Amino acid sequence: MSLKKDKQKVLGEIFDDERIAGFLEGDAPEGFNREFFLLERAYRGMKAENFETFVRLFKQQGLDLNSQSPEGQTLLARISEHQQSSDYAEILKNAGAQ
Repeated sequence: MSLKKDKQKVLGEIFDDERIAGFLEGDAPEGFNREFFLLERAYRGMKAENFETFVRLFKQQGLDLNSQSPEGQTLLARISEHQQSSDYAEILKNAGAQ
């Protein structure tokens, strides 16, 4: 059995503040909480330092860091299962996620 990496490297993309703010736009697929969807998409698509900026912008818009997946998990709970997510989990905790 092969193990799938839980976090892929993001290479070659420039993430300025405008690009990061773009991750706050969009609709979630049916059945998903929009705020959870935006958080998870940013987690999967950004390096930790960019994700920290995203979380700051996310909070400034009054969005909920503790929004839940369709399975009832917060992003913090979900990524706590990932081996290489400690930087992301720390960012969420420092921003007030539970």
